[in-house]
Amino acid sequence: MRRRKLLLTLAALTLGAAGGVFAAPDKLPKPSDRDLCPVCGMLVAKYPNWLAIVVYKDGHAHFFDGAKDLFKYLGNVPRYAPGHQLADMAGIWVTEFYGLTRIDARQAFYVVGSDTLGPMGHEFVPLASRADAEDFLKDHKGRRIIHFSQATPELAARLDKGSFD
Repeated sequence: MRRRKLLLTLAALTLGAAGGVFAAPDKLPKPSDRDLCPVCGMLVAKYPNWLAIVVYKDGHAHFFDGAKDLFKYLGNVPRYAPGHQLADMAGIWVTEFYGLTRIDARQAFYVVGSDTLGPMGHEFVPLASRADAEDFLKDHKGRRIIHFSQATPELAARLDKGSFD
């Protein structure tokens, strides 16, 4: 049942992407010094190299101190953002590791289990291309490469415990 809910969530995000209005990466809102990650409560502006963003169609944004908390959020939006819905999301962005630019989270590749830690420890390390992900995996002792649809809240919870499989 939980897996089915997750698949429906990912389908909604994909469908929302097809019909949504997306901001260009250079037009994305920036977190203030007071913006907190809705998942862990950390101040996100302190970690610009790990920033992830959800932008809603009405322009409202939620910021995260890393992709790991973003995926926890996407798995349970009603818990972390009462009144918001997946269908109202216009875009989902992560910060690409090498270029430190914002890229569409649905297009990114993520390395898990590497020796590179984010603000909250083990992290989904976002990369723009499969080739970059393979290089990063090799250079940073990563365990595997996954895509957006494989980055589940359950995997995020396992990363918190240092389990990468």
